[in-house]
Amino acid sequence: MQLPIEYLSTFATIVREGSFEGAARALRVTPSAISQRVRLMEERVGSVLLQRSRPVAVTEAGATLLRAARQIDRVVDDVARELGDGSVRGAVVPIVVNADSLATWFMPALARAARETDARFEVLRADETVSTEQLRRGAAMAAVTATRAAVPGCVSHRLGRMRYRAVASPAFAAAHFGEGVTPSALATAPMLEFDRHDVFQQRFVRRITRAAIDPPRHFVPSSSEFARAIELDMGWGMLPAAQCDAQLAQGSLVELGADSSIALALYWQRWNLESPMLDALTRVITEAAAESLE
Repeated sequence: MQLPIEYLSTFATIVREGSFEGAARALRVTPSAISQRVRLMEERVGSVLLQRSRPVAVTEAGATLLRAARQIDRVVDDVARELGDGSVRGAVVPIVVNADSLATWFMPALARAARETDARFEVLRADETVSTEQLRRGAAMAAVTATRAAVPGCVSHRLGRMRYRAVASPAFAAAHFGEGVTPSALATAPMLEFDRHDVFQQRFVRRITRAAIDPPRHFVPSSSEFARAIELDMGWGMLPAAQCDAQLAQGSLVELGADSSIALALYWQRWNLESPMLDALTRVITEAAAESLE
């Protein structure tokens, strides 16, 4: 099977722009030309590659093709840089990162990587337990993930451990845990969760209760607002140490128990591709993790 490189680039552009019309504008061709290229690719592959939704969505076969298209874009960009093509803007590098890393240690590292590589990045936020799916689909070139086993076509590097603590405001703790952090108190005290993939609070609950309970809960899908909700007495929750140690020292937050902490191992997975840019990005991220994580 042979697919012209420009057709693969077109496919990646469609996914990036979210529609055939958007890709046509970006590539300065007609929408019918975009449709014709996709139809040719689907005929050669023998499978539907895109769901014609808004925005478009890749099928399983399309995810394989998208990964190949973006790898080719990465190689072409690296070659242009090595040849000193000053006009090259570079392909955008999509990266999946969990919200807590974004709110604490990751952004300074990414800013440094942007300066040192002159690359452009697109940050996709996803829970660390599901971020590898973006790698499998070809939607990202690298990810901060809790999954150690490398996704096919990727390599995995251990970054370190991010420590979380179960915390609450003093007023909330006095109202709900005056008799201690007991199973009965945890069953009735409102609990905060980031989203429906969040497992940290339940892990803490199981450690205390040794049973499955269903406390009332709020969902707050933003790291900074999650921390703010705890300060505003909405509920208790697990916060990264970097987000709560200062408040614990000041007394504006209290820890639920003498040692409420849970450590999460994080890994950096990236495409197994010879790329100076990805190599430099990996070096910067691993160095920052070594300074910030356990």
